[in-house]
Amino acid sequence: METGSPEHTGTAGDERVGDEQMEAEQAGAEPGWTGLPPGLLKMRRLLLVVWLGLLTIGLALLLGLLVGPGWAAFALLPLALMAWGWVMLGRNWRSWRYAERADDLLISRGVLWREETVVPYGRMQLVEVTSGPVERHFGLASVQLHTAAAATDATIPGLDPAEAERLRDRLTELGEARSAGL
Repeated sequence: METGSPEHTGTAGDERVGDEQMEAEQAGAEPGWTGLPPGLLKMRRLLLVVWLGLLTIGLALLLGLLVGPGWAAFALLPLALMAWGWVMLGRNWRSWRYAERADDLLISRGVLWREETVVPYGRMQLVEVTSGPVERHFGLASVQLHTAAAATDATIPGLDPAEAERLRDRLTELGEARSAGL
């Protein structure tokens, strides 16, 4: 499966898919990774173009009027930064993925420095779904996981709201079941 493609999107068969995934992991198979939806990449790239585009125009006007038209060419630097940022955002988006295993949730991210966070279900204290105004406009939500140890707090950004709610409900259910024995 490609890293950036979502495995499932919150349909009625998701619970069955999660159970099959957990059975495969118990048999020693690799966990089924789920990538982030492309809407997050689209939102981040649009924000990049808007902010750096405004910076380019403002810098070109400012340099052109105050220093001279020749200096306005330096306003092309933010455009170079935009091209570099476009590629880096794509690489970063592809690096994010998560996997629901039998006893914990894995979150993997990072291009140069890979970071993999393991959050045991029994240690979760709070699972919340958040969505700011820009995320809501693009139909996205983030899942924030809080544990007793601040170092293991984790976030999964840019999910479809239905998938975020499904994940929140499933993690809360599994967290309550695992913490009952503590």
